[in-house]
Amino acid sequence: MSTQRLGKGLRALIPEVESQTVSKESVAKDGDVHGISLELIEANPFQPRQYFNEEKLEELAKSITDFGLLEPVILRPKGEAYQIVAGERRVRAARIAGLTTIPALLRDYDDLEMMQVALIENLQREDLNPIEEAEGYERLIKEFSFTQNEVADAVGKKRSSVANSLRLLNLGSKERELLQEGALSMGHAKVLLSVKNEQVRTKLALRVVEEGLSVRQLEQIVKRPKNVPRRTLTMRSPELISLEEDLQRVFGTKVGVTYKRGAGKISIDYYSDEDLERILEIIKRD
Repeated sequence: MSTQRLGKGLRALIPEVESQTVSKESVAKDGDVHGISLELIEANPFQPRQYFNEEKLEELAKSITDFGLLEPVILRPKGEAYQIVAGERRVRAARIAGLTTIPALLRDYDDLEMMQVALIENLQREDLNPIEEAEGYERLIKEFSFTQNEVADAVGKKRSSVANSLRLLNLGSKERELLQEGALSMGHAKVLLSVKNEQVRTKLALRVVEEGLSVRQLEQIVKRPKNVPRRTLTMRSPELISLEEDLQRVFGTKVGVTYKRGAGKISIDYYSDEDLERILEIIKRD
């Protein structure tokens, strides 16, 4: 599956289908909808979603009970069973609703195609929390050699949105956990990313949760820190942070950038002679 094809979005992979049901034995590559037993359906081994909201699953199950499942899931045959390519929430909700079969499109995707479709389907539907979304973008870049522009095209977003999302992965584990849980907003995360000291950043994140601080209040604390030694709290521009992250992705190692009044320096870390040669090859190639 080419990057160019994915750049057209999920619809380039999933054609429009007619509403009809055929036996599961008739596995077609066209747009036929099949009725598949839920007992034969297995989870997607490449599922980017880590968290499924039980309350929302119950709501979806009630909707399925009242109105039926309006959109088929996508499965691929795997031995005598089927693996979910897209639609795991609908499968889980259908089980809660007490269904025994579910309408599905069957596709013979290989592992790479399956991972790509699963990621892009979730990203396009905006079903992921901010960290899952950022990790999805990162997987497309690292595992499938997408550029940020190609990721943006694939999910229908601006490149700047993708870049800002990827920056969230520079947060510490505690801040990422709070963001996943919804205790921190994207606005809070953006402010926290400007704090270089990791310990101070984590303390500020916890303070946001404990005191219910707004984004504006957090900005004021970061700009005028109280009870924190000034040297431990360093503000850096979003543009400089973004540049560092772009360079780190290019060279595959830690890169530091300093800038002051039109001058500064770029430092690239390497850890062996082979690593140095690899970096030099990248510089010469580009």
